[in-house]
Amino acid sequence: MGSDELHEFSREARWEAAPAIALVIAGQILLALQSRHSGWELSGLPWWHWMVAAAPELALLVALTLRVTRRHLVRLDLRREAAILLVAVITAANAVSLAALIGSLVNGHEHSGAELLLKGVMIWGTNVVAFALWFWELDQGGPLARRQAPAQPADFQFPQQENPSLAAPGWHPRLFDYIFIAFTNAIAFSPTDAMPLSRRAKALMLVESASSALTVLLVAARAVNILR
Repeated sequence: MGSDELHEFSREARWEAAPAIALVIAGQILLALQSRHSGWELSGLPWWHWMVAAAPELALLVALTLRVTRRHLVRLDLRREAAILLVAVITAANAVSLAALIGSLVNGHEHSGAELLLKGVMIWGTNVVAFALWFWELDQGGPLARRQAPAQPADFQFPQQENPSLAAPGWHPRLFDYIFIAFTNAIAFSPTDAMPLSRRAKALMLVESASSALTVLLVAARAVNILR
């Protein structure tokens, strides 16, 4: 790995990945504190369960932003494995929150529209960031591998790759491009900008769309009824 590629990845991790993760952490902490203050519950889970995912998120934030940690993991060839493990923990924790929210809705325990909307927005937002990180880490072997001659086939086909005249020379997708994919997939429940090519990309988009549909349709419908 050349110094130029590592420097470019460092900027992407610091200025794109870190703010997205920090925003999710801040939202989870605020929701946990609000739950404690207002006595909000979620299928019997304690108020602090919203911060369970904050621990791996903070570890991922440190791994991506601190130069010493990042270089050490890259040197040991463990950066990608560590990032994937942490994203998997974040995804699992968010899935538990979604399942608990659905259970709370089914059992008729949600009576505040504002509370329900805040919970739904937090789960949905975490879902978008988590799957954007999945796409970013898996496509063509990850952000470092994409800056070299990728040894793995592409998982996503971007318009700039299909038609190089649309992009600057040497263009390659950055995290923001994957955030856009995750966001539009969570809204439209289908690919919009980039097309998934591999089965694992399609499987990830399928899971994200399904969880987003459950969050948006069930939570929004119930919240509107409550607010009425």
